[in-house]
Amino acid sequence: MTRLGDLERAVMDVLWDSVPATSDGVTVREVADALDGRELAYTTVMTVLDRLAGKGMVQREREGRAWRYRAAASREAYIAQLMLDALDLGGSRDAALVRFARSVTGTEADVLRAALGAEAGLTDRVEDPRAGRARLADEAPER
Repeated sequence: MTRLGDLERAVMDVLWDSVPATSDGVTVREVADALDGRELAYTTVMTVLDRLAGKGMVQREREGRAWRYRAAASREAYIAQLMLDALDLGGSRDAALVRFARSVTGTEADVLRAALGAEAGLTDRVEDPRAGRARLADEAPER
């Protein structure tokens, strides 16, 4: 999985934060407007979205002469893939997982335990202490 540069990450954050998965997506202009504090040229945003499409990070669909863009996967799926890629960097995956498990907070450990229990079929719900409620195992945690 490709790591994102700062501008790519900012564009993806716009897509992840403001475009529902069921949406038809957003135009380059809408993304540029959402990045208003950066004072970017329209063509810069268009180039970034084109490159993200080439990397498989965004999907685009033609609408007249323009394109509409949306994230190809959720932020959580992207981060999970980055974590899996990091495990493949070499050495022992088991040792890296143990070290990671020892570095998380108690609340994060509870979320991991619940997710592993759900994956093992012990439950179809994950207790998310941060959200203060139960959620389905494949439902993204609230941010």
